[in-house]
Amino acid sequence: MARFLQAALVHLGSVLLLCQATVASAQLARIGVLSPFAGPDSGFFETLRARLQELGYLEGRNAAYIYRTAEDYDRLAQHAAEMVRLNVQVIVTAGAQGVRAAKSATNTIPIVMANVGDAVAQGFVTNLARPGSNVTGLTSLNTELSAKRVDLLLEALPGVTRVVALREAVGDSSPVRATEAAARAKGVRVDIMQVREADELASAMAAAAKPGTALAVIPGPLFASHLRRVVELAEIHHLPAIYPDSRYTQAGGLMSYGPNITELYRQAGDYVDRILKGAQPGTLAVGQPINFELAINPRTAKQLGVTLNPEISLRADIVVRQ
Repeated sequence: MARFLQAALVHLGSVLLLCQATVASAQLARIGVLSPFAGPDSGFFETLRARLQELGYLEGRNAAYIYRTAEDYDRLAQHAAEMVRLNVQVIVTAGAQGVRAAKSATNTIPIVMANVGDAVAQGFVTNLARPGSNVTGLTSLNTELSAKRVDLLLEALPGVTRVVALREAVGDSSPVRATEAAARAKGVRVDIMQVREADELASAMAAAAKPGTALAVIPGPLFASHLRRVVELAEIHHLPAIYPDSRYTQAGGLMSYGPNITELYRQAGDYVDRILKGAQPGTLAVGQPINFELAINPRTAKQLGVTLNPEISLRADIVVRQ
């Protein structure tokens, strides 16, 4: 009898340990982060992880990150497929390439867009109010903002006669068309300069540099990954430029207009939290930025030998002094 009781207790202990392991596994949030950024300049993963930590997700305790990064689509798609095999509970990504790669890998695991251009036009969601699929998150107004940037650029520098739109070859074409239309509406010549990889930035900037020319940088992961290099090359070639957000201006760019990207990455963490707590992505409305920052860098204007329209300086939300 004693031997039977001992065996029963051992069996019960094994069952309890198995149950505890199962509960611990269920409580561990497995978060896939699919990054289209090559370097730390974007701040994507760091900001997302910091926000999730604020919300109680502690790496190594109740949260595990499967973090993969690549600039080209094929590798992003491979990483997304790996995350599906590893059974992550949610995939967070940014940029059209990242979202497209995640969607190609799964139509069931929730996908959170940390920041992407027009999500409806690109077919990522059916509408913003009710995405209706496994994709939700945050979308920027890249098309409208691209036109606005040209208007601000020409207002700030009335002597500009030519605008070069610097774009990524694989990016959404809608912001490019909006940039062209805005420049032509002001009677200014516009040329498109596209790059496929970071090694092409130097030659593209050199080709763009002509008297009376200013640069309008179209948003994209490649530029965000190498934003300091983009800013540096614009300065080397004496190209006054307007950028997608204030990270570029803080890094030495002349001026920028757009949403606070860091805040969008933080909000992506809120979407992840709601999904991990049981919300269905198809019912979570896609968010859009409502506040936009105009930033200028007077020091860069001085280095470039240009004088900004004083009215633009007065309207600036951020004046970088370094």
